[in-house]
Amino acid sequence: MTVSKERKTELTAEFGKNAQDTGNPKVQVAIATERIRELTEHMKTHPKDFHTRRGLLMIVGRRRRLLSYIKKNDIVEYRELIAKLGIRDNIQ
Repeated sequence: MTVSKERKTELTAEFGKNAQDTGNPKVQVAIATERIRELTEHMKTHPKDFHTRRGLLMIVGRRRRLLSYIKKNDIVEYRELIAKLGIRDNIQ
């Protein structure tokens, strides 16, 4: 249930400054969003998998903190990122 290596390089190239820019918060948010989508599908078929649920909630929290950091530093970049990823704006 991890994001494949090829998909990570695609996300890094799309959201980072170059193909090796994995530390960029936008890249980290994109990878976390991909993992959240995969785990959400897993949870639909396995509703009693509480270990995966905990991991999912931890990833959601990490993504939320990264998004609040991006929003605090550059609101325009934040709005572009959430529009491109298709996630809601629920960071205050």
